[in-house]
Amino acid sequence: MSLKVYGIPNCGTCKKAIAWLQDQNIAYEFIDTKTQPPTPAMITQWVADLTARPMRNTSGQSYRALGEAKKEWSDAQWIDAFAEDAMLLKRPLFEKDGEAVMVGFRAKEEEKLAKLT
Repeated sequence: MSLKVYGIPNCGTCKKAIAWLQDQNIAYEFIDTKTQPPTPAMITQWVADLTARPMRNTSGQSYRALGEAKKEWSDAQWIDAFAEDAMLLKRPLFEKDGEAVMVGFRAKEEEKLAKLT
């Protein structure tokens, strides 16, 4: 199994997720989306796996700066926006064996174990 965690190092939720993975002895690769932004092809696949809605970082400044039009955007418009500014992506995003399986870290313990192991 190959688990990749996409996020930024100073994100509190990413730190919490990494600590949890380490506590569970789950091997992972961390990818810093600031220094290695995801490609449009990667984002397109993630949206196909998860849909765009849960991937939106609605608490970030980038999201708030988009204005009201964002409420009507299609997945294709969100893919373009995510590719343009990785800070619009909710963190962390977990990819297991090439498939996006979870975004954020608020899931119940059983769900985390089921999706990330």
